[in-house]
Amino acid sequence: MKYIYWICLAASLLSISHSACGQDSTLHFSGSIGITTNGFSIIPTFSLNSPATMMNFAWRKEKLSFEPDIRLVPNLSKGSLIWWLRYRVIHKPTWGIRAGAHPAFSLIRRDEIISGKSKEITEMLRFLAFEVVPHYTISPHLELSAMYLEGHGLQPHGPQASRVLFLNSSITHLPLNRHGLHLSVFPSLFFLHIDGNRGTYLSGTARISHVKLPISFQGTINQTLKSNIPNNQNFMWNLTMTYHFQKKYRQLRQN
Repeated sequence: MKYIYWICLAASLLSISHSACGQDSTLHFSGSIGITTNGFSIIPTFSLNSPATMMNFAWRKEKLSFEPDIRLVPNLSKGSLIWWLRYRVIHKPTWGIRAGAHPAFSLIRRDEIISGKSKEITEMLRFLAFEVVPHYTISPHLELSAMYLEGHGLQPHGPQASRVLFLNSSITHLPLNRHGLHLSVFPSLFFLHIDGNRGTYLSGTARISHVKLPISFQGTINQTLKSNIPNNQNFMWNLTMTYHFQKKYRQLRQN
């Protein structure tokens, strides 16, 4: 039954995309490539515990977008590959709702007995997940949002069911001087539930950018407020340097 649910969800998004993509011939492509000290997951409770490369891309046409999210350590032994399909259900000037689903592949290190000897290997775990994200814009510098994310493992071992609720705020483009230097701050409170274990966390990101430069610098912290999740780390931090880019492509129609 679980697989039928996911097939129906994917079919619904693809069906919606057919009508949405026919309204505009403009394809928006954007992305970022970053180097980070401690590869945080999309849920910052989890980390690669190693420097990593983070690559995020987005191809969007009208309300539908395809957004790969790739995070890998230098020797490719750990990381994650997430293939988001997202749809802007409601897109108003001050508020909206986004829905999305993805398959995900997580690379982990574990010990395996081979020929009577213990050897550390890389294993790929497979997951399916979906999200619902409402957001409300209060001013050009302040936005509030919530995100519900639920994922399910596709193998009998490892995490089986995870649910997380984020309560987010975005305070963006605060001028630091008259030359285009800006500060953005992203506080977040989130509640995590994994296979019967629970945790409450406070996370925050501060980003410095310049209006004329495609590079930004940011720091992220994650503080445990209460948790009984196995292998939980009480406090984690991360620094990232990111290069941003974007392009627009319009289809030319011949008479």
